[in-house]
Amino acid sequence: MTSTETRPAVSNAADSTQWTARLWGMLITLCIVLFLDGLDVSMIGVSLPSIGSELHLETSTLQWLVSGYVLGYGGLLLLGGRTADLLGRRKVFLIALAVFALASLAGALVSSGPLLILTRFIKGLAAAFTAPTGLSIITTNFAEGPARNKALSIYTVFGAGGYSMGLLFGGLMTGLGWRWTFLLPVPIAIAALVAAAYLVPKDKPAEEGGHDLFGALLSTSAMLLLVYTVVSAPEAGWTGFRTLGSFAAVIALFAAFVAVEKRVKYPLIRLGILKKPTLWRASLAIIAVGGSYFSWQFITTLYLQDTLGWSPLHLALALLPVGLLVVASAFVSDKLVDRFGTGPIIAVTLVVMAIGYLLYLRLDTDPGYVTMLLPAVLLVGIGWVGFPAINIQATSGIDDDEQGLAAGVLQTAMQVGAAIVLAVTTAIVTSGSHTDTSPSAMLDNYRPGLQFAAGVAIVGALVALSIYIPKVRNRREETRELEADREVELVS
Repeated sequence: MTSTETRPAVSNAADSTQWTARLWGMLITLCIVLFLDGLDVSMIGVSLPSIGSELHLETSTLQWLVSGYVLGYGGLLLLGGRTADLLGRRKVFLIALAVFALASLAGALVSSGPLLILTRFIKGLAAAFTAPTGLSIITTNFAEGPARNKALSIYTVFGAGGYSMGLLFGGLMTGLGWRWTFLLPVPIAIAALVAAAYLVPKDKPAEEGGHDLFGALLSTSAMLLLVYTVVSAPEAGWTGFRTLGSFAAVIALFAAFVAVEKRVKYPLIRLGILKKPTLWRASLAIIAVGGSYFSWQFITTLYLQDTLGWSPLHLALALLPVGLLVVASAFVSDKLVDRFGTGPIIAVTLVVMAIGYLLYLRLDTDPGYVTMLLPAVLLVGIGWVGFPAINIQATSGIDDDEQGLAAGVLQTAMQVGAAIVLAVTTAIVTSGSHTDTSPSAMLDNYRPGLQFAAGVAIVGALVALSIYIPKVRNRREETRELEADREVELVS
């Protein structure tokens, strides 16, 4: 399977990889905003021990600083993509980016755990509009084929770079004080806002359409309740009345959402788009990448900083190779897609990432960096190299008027999937006994969570590889048929 099939491009789309300075400026501005989105997810991870210490927050509460953002992000991504298609991409992008900057500033000023989580949720909501809108701006300004592959590769490498480089920036900022992790995005977002106002071309809103606000409310409520149920299950009991009742409510909310989408005139998501093999395969792959990585980073941060006493900068530098590999991939990712297609790249990088997590299970109470940590970190970093291919695969063959929707589906899969995987990881970790806080005891508590993260990556790799099983089977059958024909010829 590849995503390099071409179709007629819209008249205003760039169909050459030789672009004007203004087009480059627009692309880089959109890349910077996506970089901020990814940065905000992972940068907070390094600050969690400092925030928990100052605001007296427990592990189960701290994970909401991550999950609150990704749920706000994922909960309204479908609405964000649809709104961009209906109201105009430029307008939606500028408004959402302004809200993101204001919420970042507010997060740096509050001193309450719940308020801090609220600002994170609002930032996620803003990112839910900037991310799919930025992607749809690109896909409608660059023709499908080499030009779009190049643009999307650069764009998504910036996004993956934000996730991976967030550790370094988080370490640097936390060294000054955890509030700096909230302040850092503010001037960058303001500068990007000014640049986008000048560089992003004006576009016309759709002539007809509407918003499915009820569908957005149902889907967001279902996802929030699902994560809350998983996180609180160890305390309430997995078979307790509250937990089972919450899971039943989640199922009811999702069922209501599907019913609404089938009947409403302008659905939040056209359910038929989920039948696109390229889109749902890309969605499963991105859940595996994001979910396993966020869980791995969450546990690694808590163990190495809280338990072993590593400084934030020490941790950031130790995991820096992940970010460096992502940045390096910017120079080759589009060429790899053009040559091999998206399917093989996704499969290989997911397999390598899974191997990295398995190697990391060797973690002990005195880990050697070169012999134990570095090999695993490098392999996990290679896993992110497939990130651009996943995005290209998801938007391949999608009509221009649904590019925002496809982008929203993919980003929703990543953010919500990652939040759910992280919630399960947190539930696994917090279900153990924490009376003994020695390094060996804490590692015993964390190891099942690391095993679960590795399992998620393995499942993603198997899904990516499954597309090749029918081909192998067909080749075997063809070989058997040829051998049978030869035997018949010999007998005759």
